[in-house]
Amino acid sequence: MELRNVAIIAHVDHGKTTLVDGLLKQSHVFRENEAYMNQDLILDSNDQERERGITIFAKNASIEYKGIKINIVDTPGHADFSGEVERTLNMADGAILLVDAQEGPMPQTKFVLRKALELGLKIIVLINKIDKKDARPEVVLKKVDDLFLELAINDAQLDFPVLYAIGRDGKAWNELPELVESPSNLEPIFEAILKYIPEPKIDNEAPFQMLISSLDWDTYKGKYAIGRIKRGKISQGQKVALMKTDGTVVSQIVDKIFVNSGLKRVEVMEAFSGDVIALTGIKESDIGDTVSDFDNQEKLEATKIGEPTLSISIGPNTSPFMGKEGSLLTSRQILERIEDELQTNVAMRFHISENGQYIISGRGELHLCVFLETLSREGFELEVGKPKVIKKIIDGVEMEPYEEVMIDVSTEYVGAINGEMGKRKAVLLSQEEPITGVTRLLFEISTRNALGLRSTLLTLSKGTASANSNFLRYDRASTDSRNIRKGVVIAFETGKAVAYGLQAAHSKGEVFIIPQTDVYAGMIIGANSRDDDIEVNVCKTKHLTNMRSKGEDPIVLNAVIKMNLEQCFGFIEDDELLEITPKNIRMRKKILDPVQRAKANKRKQ
Repeated sequence: MELRNVAIIAHVDHGKTTLVDGLLKQSHVFRENEAYMNQDLILDSNDQERERGITIFAKNASIEYKGIKINIVDTPGHADFSGEVERTLNMADGAILLVDAQEGPMPQTKFVLRKALELGLKIIVLINKIDKKDARPEVVLKKVDDLFLELAINDAQLDFPVLYAIGRDGKAWNELPELVESPSNLEPIFEAILKYIPEPKIDNEAPFQMLISSLDWDTYKGKYAIGRIKRGKISQGQKVALMKTDGTVVSQIVDKIFVNSGLKRVEVMEAFSGDVIALTGIKESDIGDTVSDFDNQEKLEATKIGEPTLSISIGPNTSPFMGKEGSLLTSRQILERIEDELQTNVAMRFHISENGQYIISGRGELHLCVFLETLSREGFELEVGKPKVIKKIIDGVEMEPYEEVMIDVSTEYVGAINGEMGKRKAVLLSQEEPITGVTRLLFEISTRNALGLRSTLLTLSKGTASANSNFLRYDRASTDSRNIRKGVVIAFETGKAVAYGLQAAHSKGEVFIIPQTDVYAGMIIGANSRDDDIEVNVCKTKHLTNMRSKGEDPIVLNAVIKMNLEQCFGFIEDDELLEITPKNIRMRKKILDPVQRAKANKRKQ
């Protein structure tokens, strides 16, 4: 059977997974009465993917069109999961680049396109969501042209086909339609894949060779080694050489072979070059290893994965509420879980510091927060330190990571946004108004100064700002150590917060908790409007008497700020910790006792 291997690449929320839904449904992968026909985001099966509305893990599926098998790889769009993008693109020969008809190319559009062009993939550009109220497909296509001019490695890459689509409605056109209501389907995309995406090079007679691009696991078959067969063929029971990235070679026996059919893995006795397969029995496999014919051992070059930019310390919960909400509480359990994660999360790094702390490193705030959230859902109780940027010494100079941040915001808040970015030492690169009433600002900022930025922008813009970032480069580290954040409001004693006690906290600044919340001494319950920390007894109740004042007013509290994991992640400082349990996220001081905390602060001064 003829083959095509195609990746779907785009910025977050430009419609990748929705397009794959349509391709699966219109290629009759499912029966008409199957539940999938009425389901959206079929490939985003992970709970966090559905809740966050983003793709985190690359997925494989396949469809058949005109007797040709098309393997589809749906990749993440967020730069924090670029490790997933980098290692899975090498399973494809071409890519469909989705671009939103209103937003145009965004930071991650640039990132994923650069990776695809570096691998020499043939690109089909798809201008999606052309039915949006402020869609501007002609302008967006011009910006895509400019992006190709900037990123193309050779002149041939500047010649690319362009299609237009409404992925949600399952419609696509070869030319921009006059009426988006006109009847259509996704056939133009199927035809473009067959016409423009090259067939994989087929060489079934050569010795077998496959690069492991992904891993999976289940309780029945164990570990699956997933990749595309570079050359040759493979059979069940065949002896192969597993060539590790460190140069060692291990003899293995292939147990089962699976190929994609729709969303399912189908067992086959034999698989041939060009196809994307999953092997079991390769027990010692890791991403980047080569599975090779045992008698003709030849190693494939592994895809270089970008290095982490942020690190955090992680350990078991030590707060007074330890053990009340989770079931996995020990350092040993956390270590085992981290080691399991490192098997498949290729962009994550881990080491144990000199003082015995577990340190994990990742590509950004979201990358690390998704892992922490996964741990909390699995029943772990954790405490996490302030995220720190990973600096490098290059030619004797200390360097730190910088990123490009694109902010779309209502024009009335541009002054407030520019003021905040100025405090964070950001440099404004460009400013434009893509649609009436919305301004797009492009900044360059150090990753250190960007921590906690998104939540601050949402507050300043009353929820109207959206920010997207992309790693730029390592540059000379700034000597500016000025603290952006002000002080915090700290609970004075352990107990339940009450409205009467919370009145004092609200008078100091923003409050994060509501009455009847369990608190402990040293727990952070709000943000102070001044630079210093302040303790408040939020458990204090009103003294009861037999007398009632005439016209006594009921207690009225301001609205509280509900801090999510990402907001807390960017909020805490060096002397604070983030407590994460299956039921709650709390912030606290490292030293809970106020006397000991005061002594420690004096020593620092």
